[in-house]
Amino acid sequence: MRTNALYTDLSGYYDLMCLDIDYQSQSNCVRRLHQIFGNTGRTHLDLACGTGPHVRHFIDYGYTSSGLDLNQPMLDIAMTRCPEAQFSQQNMSHFTVDEPVDLITCFLYSIHYNDGIDKLKACVESVHAALKPDGIFCFNVVDKAKINNTLFVRHTSNLEQDAFTFRSGWYYSGDGDRQALKLSIEKTTNGQTQIWHDEHPMVAFTFAEIVQILEPYFDVHLFEHDYEKLTPWDQHSGNAIITCVKKAAH
Repeated sequence: MRTNALYTDLSGYYDLMCLDIDYQSQSNCVRRLHQIFGNTGRTHLDLACGTGPHVRHFIDYGYTSSGLDLNQPMLDIAMTRCPEAQFSQQNMSHFTVDEPVDLITCFLYSIHYNDGIDKLKACVESVHAALKPDGIFCFNVVDKAKINNTLFVRHTSNLEQDAFTFRSGWYYSGDGDRQALKLSIEKTTNGQTQIWHDEHPMVAFTFAEIVQILEPYFDVHLFEHDYEKLTPWDQHSGNAIITCVKKAAH
C-alpha cells in the first residue's frame, strides 16, 4: 500500500484508531507550557492536525485555533468537528500563515512526518517565521537511538457491526536519518476479516540532533513524556516533549 494510502482510505476510522489517546490531557499540558513560557496571546496553529481533536480543545480553552494537514479527508472531518476554526491543506515542511500566531503545536510524534532532515529544518524555519515574538512551538519526539523495534501498541474497538484491531510500532534500522511507523488494521465483519498493512517513512534523529537544529531559532526545553505532570527530561528516556521559545532575532 502506498504511503498515506491507509490514512486516506480509512480517514473515517482514524478517530476509532486513536480512541485510547487522551487528547484533553495532551492539550491541557501544552496549554500549561504556553502559560509558563509563552506570551499572553491566544492564537494557535496545530500542524498535522488530522481530524482536529486537539484544535477542538484549544478552542474550548478560549484560543483562536487553526490547523493544517496534507490529508483533505481528515480536514473535512476536522471542519465538521471545529466549524469555528480555519483549516488548510498544506505541507508542514513548507507552510505559511496569514498572520503570525502565539502557539504552534505538533502532537502524536507528527513532527517525524517531515521527509528527511532537510525537510525537518525547513519545517523549523517555517514555524519560526509563523510565530509572534516570544511565541511557543511544542511537539513530542522519539530518539532514534532508543527505539526498540520489538515494541508495539495494540487495542481493539467496535463500530456498529465491525470489530477493529489496531497495532502500531516504531522501526529503526540502526543507521541513517530514516525510521518508520508500522501500522496494521484488522476489520472483522460477520466473521470476515480484512487486513491493511502500512509503513510510514519518517525522519529519524537523536535528541541532541533535534536540539542542534532548533537552537539557532529557539530557546529549547525538554520534558519527560508525561502529560499529567511537567518534569524535566531525565537524560535517559527515549521520548520527550520539547517546548521552544522563539528568539527575538535570527
